[in-house]
Amino acid sequence: MIAINNLTFEIGARALYDEANWHIKPGEKIGLIGANGTGKTTLLKIIVGQYKPTSGTISMAKDLTIGYLNQDLLSFESEKNILHVAMEAFERQNQLHTEIENLLKKLETDYTEDLIQKLSDKQTEFEALDGYNIEYKAHEILAGLGFSEADTHRKLSTFSGGWRMRVMLAKILLQAPDILLLDEPTNHLDLPSIQWLEDYLKAFEGAVVIVSHDRWFLDKVINRTVESRKGKLTVYAGNYSFYLEEKALREEIQRGEFKNQQAKIKQEERLIERFRAKASKAKMAQSRIKMLDKMERVDDVDDDNPTVNFTFRFSKQSGRHVVTLEHITKKYPAIDILNDAEAVIEKGDKIALIGANGRGKSTLLRIVAGADKDYTGTATTGHNVTTTFFAQHQLESLHLENEILRELQSFAPKHNETELRTILGSFLFTGDDVFKKIKVLSGGEKSRVALAKALTADANFLILDEPTNHLDIQSVNILIQALQQFEGTFIVVSHDRYFLDNVANKIWFIEDQQIKIYPGTYQEYEEWNSKRKLDHKSAPAPQPKKEEKKPEPVKAQTPDKSQQLKKLNSDLVKMEQQIASLETEVKTLETQLADEKVYSDSNRLKETNMAYKQKQDEVAAIKQQWEALAEQILELEA
Repeated sequence: MIAINNLTFEIGARALYDEANWHIKPGEKIGLIGANGTGKTTLLKIIVGQYKPTSGTISMAKDLTIGYLNQDLLSFESEKNILHVAMEAFERQNQLHTEIENLLKKLETDYTEDLIQKLSDKQTEFEALDGYNIEYKAHEILAGLGFSEADTHRKLSTFSGGWRMRVMLAKILLQAPDILLLDEPTNHLDLPSIQWLEDYLKAFEGAVVIVSHDRWFLDKVINRTVESRKGKLTVYAGNYSFYLEEKALREEIQRGEFKNQQAKIKQEERLIERFRAKASKAKMAQSRIKMLDKMERVDDVDDDNPTVNFTFRFSKQSGRHVVTLEHITKKYPAIDILNDAEAVIEKGDKIALIGANGRGKSTLLRIVAGADKDYTGTATTGHNVTTTFFAQHQLESLHLENEILRELQSFAPKHNETELRTILGSFLFTGDDVFKKIKVLSGGEKSRVALAKALTADANFLILDEPTNHLDIQSVNILIQALQQFEGTFIVVSHDRYFLDNVANKIWFIEDQQIKIYPGTYQEYEEWNSKRKLDHKSAPAPQPKKEEKKPEPVKAQTPDKSQQLKKLNSDLVKMEQQIASLETEVKTLETQLADEKVYSDSNRLKETNMAYKQKQDEVAAIKQQWEALAEQILELEA
């Protein structure tokens, strides 16, 4: 499909890629990963022809169609409504529709055989291109990306940058190209839209290349990982979790080879030193020196996963109740957010506040922080609570002329320079980086500075609104480590599910204008919520009551409880054996999906993938039956 051979791309004296190779095959779902600055976005621009390589070749079929979503599309403007903008994807269908309308108009006055034939040909082609369903398809994809029916009639120019990006994504998906190149597609999506996009991309028949910092999203969608590192592209035959395991294994092997080679080199050097002392052995010494010079050296493994090595300090502990919300009602002209809602944040809570955009997550955070006073009810901050509120707009409050280190020194004077350098090192600012001025930093770097400031504050309660925006996977991992060792309380809004699952012990969500609470991790919440939705869908519709003659009362038969329990336990054991057998089949299919013979054959891949999904559905269904049976046994044993 696309073959990248010996690609070199230089920026000034620096080679971003150095004779890199990569072949993209039909139907592959690929995650292109790597630290910020390793050239992921640049590579996508080279593929679509926006940048020219210094040397090397990129080959592809002439008729290959590419859909490219990039952050530059944020600046796209139009006075047309978003349905019209999305439907611009159907270029040929729109052209045919116009030609058909013109021909119909001509036929009103010029009813000739030639015009009738032309009209028939155009209508046949329009129907073959499914032209009568294009508006339905556009509505369907816009709805999946979070737009209401009313939204589709609004001009693109009336939406914010993030929502405009969703429209551009809809347009690219509607084009149904041979390959999708998606640069951070989840950046401007809420959780329901991300989940919809996951399902869409999994079913998409073409190839997909995704640049994303969202580990959960990558794991759900991709079957191949390509790492951009040190000017090379390394391919791993699995999703992001597979990549981590495989890379760790490769590094372990490399580390062993390096140690063995270093031991051999030292042994040779000792022999050379000994031989040099004797004239009769000088020739042998020279021979061994040449051998060492020719030896292909194994590099040691670079540790590019920094760890947080500072300790949070706050001068006083908060009381048991950090924030108490009572009878909170919050409304906007077009929407009611909360109605007589109540909740309590207790000391030690690590809360993830989740939900679709527009449901009031950021509003609730501002109420908790005391930044929004326009509501009824009371929000009471507890005894000894000291708060830091991080939101994206705070990037604008950074002092552009300050150096990074100076920015932290002015904010956290209690920390000495060594402590602040340690903190900045954890956020990937090392050596002379700390003397860079804020004004020259990228959006992601500014986010890291603002987060470092927030985490150095003398605060026992953190309020974090989308802290993972603009952060790469490495930086998200650092933030996870920092929050895991934070001994205070925090509430966070984020659409990064891997991040939420690793930091939160309680989930808040707004439903029916109330604050609902799930006591557990994000993964546990998702499983609970999926089951809840399934139960709701499978619940029988209420039937109208019929007036019937009441039957004569019958004396209830009492079953033998022990016999009933024995049968149910026997059924439970059989079910557990079925689950174990099915899970073994799932594992086998996962192994097949990682096999190059399978994923290089699109038909075989499709069949294996269908079998894999079917087995997963079977496992989910039988587990649900197992839960119902277990509950029945518990009730009888009570």
